[in-house]
This record gives sequence, C-alpha cells and structure tokens, in this order.
Amino acid sequence: MTETAIRAQLQACADEKNAAFVARLMPNLPPERILGCRTPALRALAKSLDLESAEVKAFLSALPHALFDENQLHAFLISRLRDFDACAEAVRRFLPYVNNWATCDQLSPAVFRRQAERLLPDLKSWLRSDAEYTVRFAIGMLMQHFLDARFLPEYPAAVCAIRREEYYIRMEQAWYFATALAKQPADILPYFTEHRLPEWVHKKAVQKAIESRRIPDDTKEYLRTLR
Repeated sequence: MTETAIRAQLQACADEKNAAFVARLMPNLPPERILGCRTPALRALAKSLDLESAEVKAFLSALPHALFDENQLHAFLISRLRDFDACAEAVRRFLPYVNNWATCDQLSPAVFRRQAERLLPDLKSWLRSDAEYTVRFAIGMLMQHFLDARFLPEYPAAVCAIRREEYYIRMEQAWYFATALAKQPADILPYFTEHRLPEWVHKKAVQKAIESRRIPDDTKEYLRTLR
C-alpha cells in the first residue's frame, strides 16, 4: 500500500450523509474537506496499517493534511504507537495542525497512560501555547491521567489559571473541573465555592457536575446554589 493508496482507502469509506452531519458539528471546517468516514471505519483502517511501513511514515509526515478524515486517521495512528519517545515526538509534530475538537479528543495514545509522568514537561508547555487545540489537548491529558493516583493540587491550579476566550478551551476547562470534582472533591470543591474559575467556565462546570452521575445528590444541590 502506498501513501496514495491510504488516501484511496479514505475515499472508499466516504459517507455523504455522515459528512453533512460532521460538518454541522465542525462549523470552522470547510464542508468540502470532510469525507464523512465513520469512526469505526477509521479505527479499523488505522489498526490494519503497519506503523513501521514507509507508506505510513510518509502519511504521518505529510502535514498539514487537507482533509478532516486524514487528521482523524493521523490521530488514530499516533495513538497506536507503543514507544513513548516516538509517540511524544509524533504528537509534538501533529498538534500545531490540529484544527478541530474531534481530532484533538481522538488523540489519546495508550502509551501515555502507562508513562504519564514523562509527559508533564510537554503539558506545561502546551498549556501556554497560542494554539487553541494544543491547550485543549493538554487539559484533556491532565483530565485523563492526573486526577487519580497521580493527582497533585498544582494541576487544577494550572488549568484554572488559563484565561482564554476560545470556546473549546473554556469548555474543556469546565469538563476538567466537573470531572475533577467527582474524583478529588476535597481539593476541587473550593474552586466552585470560592468562584476561582472564570465566570463562564464556572457556570458550565456547575452545569456539567449537576448532570454527572458521579457527583452525589447533596453536592449537586449545593452546586445549584452556586450558579
């Protein structure tokens, strides 16, 4: 399979109806750049490809991609890399070209779960990035890997300190604090009671926490008084 053949595979799984649906979810992307390949098909394609092949390496080097579906496949391929250093470098190369929330959120390398502490220097840098989806990705990694045994109070403090107006950054901050409240209530509740978060993020985090099945009912009742 050549790099061109990889793109042909993407064309083969194009779905016009799904493309129209995805375009509504991604208003910042030109509709003509969305093939509408469904996520299971993209995952299956990524799994079928040899990560060590010249064709895949050429595809991963061909940045920026023209199509949303190419970015999705790129994210799934990176997420399969098993060597931490190679994966981290691939993420560093790719992040500046991530231009939508779906690709950002699909980028979830398994190797990061096993060695998350090694990611911290990058996370600190990414939180300060000018790129919207790089910041969102960093918050997502802190949410995935640093709210349980690896939790430290400095992590929510860093997320709270972000003062940005981009919708997808603020929404990720809200998700982070709603999730963190369920996992680390003693450390996180003061962010709500003391209104430490930006007002929009505070209101959205309260909403998400109230909707969560992981938050106790008595905490939800209290949160309703903090809107």
